[in-house]
Amino acid sequence: MAPTPEEISQYVERFAGVMANSGVPTMSARVMGRMLVSPDGTMTAAELADTLKISQPAVSGAVRQLIQMSFISRERMPGSRKDHYRIREDVFAAILERRNQALTEWAASSSYGASLFGPDTTVGRRLSEAADFFSFVHADLEQTMKDWRAEHPR
Repeated sequence: MAPTPEEISQYVERFAGVMANSGVPTMSARVMGRMLVSPDGTMTAAELADTLKISQPAVSGAVRQLIQMSFISRERMPGSRKDHYRIREDVFAAILERRNQALTEWAASSSYGASLFGPDTTVGRRLSEAADFFSFVHADLEQTMKDWRAEHPR
């Protein structure tokens, strides 16, 4: 049995709450949740505004952020003058890959700070440990992503 519109709305808000608690802006999280449950993976800004009961400007800001995060793409359907937003097939893998790239930058920045303050100082040791941690997590996540891609080729 298919979920009711009310159950869908409750799920979208629950998903959005989880994402917002993880640092995703609330409106973007709500759009993410709604896009995830779209049967064909595409929606227009008007459809998003209507189903989420939010304004067009709120949708515009959210989809702009989601496009920058590579969560969705903008496209035109043949014969349509409206933009349609499509969720990426591998969206969560893509998000983690981008996050993993950031870990490399965090490690490099921490390592630079450690050398700036010196290895024999409290700050230097703290930053050195941070650099080691970020490098460790980066390598582990990189291997995890390789394993995922091997098991789930596009």
